[in-house]
Amino acid sequence: MLDLAQRANATESVVARFRGRPFDWKSRRTCIHLARAQARALGHRPPSVPDFRSPLSARTALRSTGHETLEALLDSLFNRIAPAAMWLGDIALMAGGDGFDAIVIAVGGKMIGYHQDHLADGPVVIEPESMASFIGAWRL
Repeated sequence: MLDLAQRANATESVVARFRGRPFDWKSRRTCIHLARAQARALGHRPPSVPDFRSPLSARTALRSTGHETLEALLDSLFNRIAPAAMWLGDIALMAGGDGFDAIVIAVGGKMIGYHQDHLADGPVVIEPESMASFIGAWRL
């Protein structure tokens, strides 16, 4: 397991890779791509993300993994934890747009991810209103 400094460095490198790159279904700049990059940076070997270019094909791709929701997919890959127990670099699921929830990365009490009101900005800092804002959280 990585120590806190290693987790911070890995998380920063992933965020830097996506920073300023707008959300785009066609260019593989979505929250699942961000989450997979984060998981790999922290030493996991998640499966490849199926190819999709729209919300509809993303739903089909998710179902091709045998899961109806991102929550179920994440449960199959990582250990679920309480949102209050998140460490730097862990991932969480929050309500999102286009009929999907949004996967975000924990960064010290705040989250980084694509926000439906700022998709053109790339991943942004998100301040959850409360722990109830989270659908789930997973240890990476």
